[in-house]
Amino acid sequence: MTPIRLTGPRVTLRSTTRDDTATLTPIRNEPEVVRWWSHLEPGEMEEFVADEHSLAIEVDGEVAGAVQYAEEEDPMYRHANIDVYVTASRQGEGLGSEAVRILARYLLEERGHHRLTIDPAADNAPAIRAYGKVGFRPVGVMRMYERGPDGTWHDGLLMELLADELTERDEPA
Repeated sequence: MTPIRLTGPRVTLRSTTRDDTATLTPIRNEPEVVRWWSHLEPGEMEEFVADEHSLAIEVDGEVAGAVQYAEEEDPMYRHANIDVYVTASRQGEGLGSEAVRILARYLLEERGHHRLTIDPAADNAPAIRAYGKVGFRPVGVMRMYERGPDGTWHDGLLMELLADELTERDEPA
C-alpha cells in the first residue's frame, strides 16, 4: 500500500514507520493513555507501526499520538472503525477531534465507506465529546466490552457516523 499523508489545519497524519516506535512507546506508556489503551504487550508497538492502517499524528513536526483504522470488506457490512490516542501533554487541544475528522474524511471519500464506528470506554467523557464534535453519535452501550489495565471488565460506547454526518468544524457535543 502507498504511504498515507493527510493534512488538516494543525494536524498531519502519516503512515507510521519503525522509527516511530521510539516516540510512540513512551506516549502509549503514559498513565493517561494506559488508562484507556492498557499496557503494551511485548512486540505490540512494533506490530502497530508496521501495520499499514496505523498513522502517526504530527503537530508542528512532532509526533503527538497515533490513529489507526480497520476495514470490514464484506459488501453486506462494509464499514471502517477508528482508534486514536494523544499524548497527555496535548490532550484537550482538539487534536484528537481533528485527527479523527481527517481520517474519517479519508475513509469516506477515498476508501468509499458510508459508515464509520468508534468505541470509547463508556466512562471516557473527553473522548466521547471529541468524537461528538466530528459527528459521531452514540448508538449503544456494549456491556463488559473490554478488560481494563486493572483486570476488570468495562463497558464501551458504540458510536457511529454516516457519510453525511461528518462535520467540517467542531460542533458542540
